[in-house]
Amino acid sequence: MIDDAALRDEGFAATGGGRVLVVACGALAHEILAIKATNGLDHLDLQCLPAILHNHPDRIAPAVESAVTERRDAYERVFVAYADCGTGGALATTCARLGVEMIAGPHCYAFFDGLDRFAARDEIDAFYLTDFLARQFDAFVTRPLGLDRHPELREAYFGNYRTLVYLAQTEDAALTERARAAAAALGLAFERRFVGYGELTDALTSA
Repeated sequence: MIDDAALRDEGFAATGGGRVLVVACGALAHEILAIKATNGLDHLDLQCLPAILHNHPDRIAPAVESAVTERRDAYERVFVAYADCGTGGALATTCARLGVEMIAGPHCYAFFDGLDRFAARDEIDAFYLTDFLARQFDAFVTRPLGLDRHPELREAYFGNYRTLVYLAQTEDAALTERARAAAAALGLAFERRFVGYGELTDALTSA
C-alpha cells in the first residue's frame, strides 16, 4: 500500500514494464491501482506527481510536461490522468502540444460523479471531498488555510458554502466519519454520495 503522505508530497514513480504510461495526480493513485488490478490492465505503468501540487495549480502543467518529456520514449503511449484541476486550460494546452490525451472535465469531483451529472447539479455552494481528501483533510485544508491556528477564519473561507459533499470511492465507515467530522469543523451540512470510480475507469480502460 502506498503511503498517503508520500503521494501528497513526493508522488509515485512508475516501475516500468508496461506499454502505456499514465501520468497522474497522487490523489488518484489508490483508485488507479485498484482499477488496474480489477480490470487486468497490466500494460499500464503509473507515475504519480505530488498531490500537493493542487495547492499551486500553476505548477501542474509544467510538472506534467517534465514527466511526459522525461519518460515518453520508453512507452508506446502516454495518458495524463488529470482533469483541468484549476490550471485554467494550461494543462490542456500543454497536453495538446505534447500530443498526449488527458481526462476530460474540470476536476476529479466531476469525473468521479460523472461529467454530465456533475454539471447538471450546479452546486455552487458545495465543498467536495474524495476518499483521498477525506484522509488528507488537515494537510490540504486545515493547515494550509491556517484554520488550526486561526479558527475565526472559517467564516471568511467557507461562509458562502452550505454543504460538504463527500464523493466516496469506497464503502468505508471510518472515512465517512472523517468526512463528517470535516463538515462539522467547517460548520457545513454533510452529504455522502457513493460514486465509486466514476468515469476514471472508462478513461483508463480506453488508454
